[in-house]
Amino acid sequence: MLIGYARVSTDDQDLMLQRAALKEAGCRRTFEEKVSGARRDRPELARLLDQIRDNDVVVVTRLDRLARSTKNLLDIAERLNDVGAGLRSIAEPWADTTSPAGRMVLTVFAGIAEFERALIHQRTSSGRAAAKARGVRFGRPAKLTADQIALGRRLVEEGTSVREAAKLLQCHHATLYRALSASALAA
Repeated sequence: MLIGYARVSTDDQDLMLQRAALKEAGCRRTFEEKVSGARRDRPELARLLDQIRDNDVVVVTRLDRLARSTKNLLDIAERLNDVGAGLRSIAEPWADTTSPAGRMVLTVFAGIAEFERALIHQRTSSGRAAAKARGVRFGRPAKLTADQIALGRRLVEEGTSVREAAKLLQCHHATLYRALSASALAA
């Protein structure tokens, strides 16, 4: 069975053209929603994916109606494949997993996407390592300076409670506890 999926990003946009194209393509049922494609929680897409069965084919007018990224598209295509269903795009005839050529194209895209993810990971790791070597710190900036930590330690050693010392340093007491513990470990 051919099942359509139509999506527009905002309430002002109209689903009429997509609805007509999917009906003309032979879709007996269409899932429609007005929500951004960037959102992962699209209720109608989730319903479609839950109800899809073996030999069904999901039809979209364009691939960007279904997914905003190659990874997202490949994830959806894989879920469809797992239940024995196919995917077809009206505007992109090469995107038809019901044909051997379409499956091959999607497989090539999957390989390219995996290669791209690996390159990004490699570049990011190299960049982080180089930045650390230059002394760049990652994460949130430290709330307390070394002088403030030393003052906090001195106040606590002189009998001031950690909570009172933290109030004087204008930080949360847990922040001061962590700073004192970290400086004790470093010493």
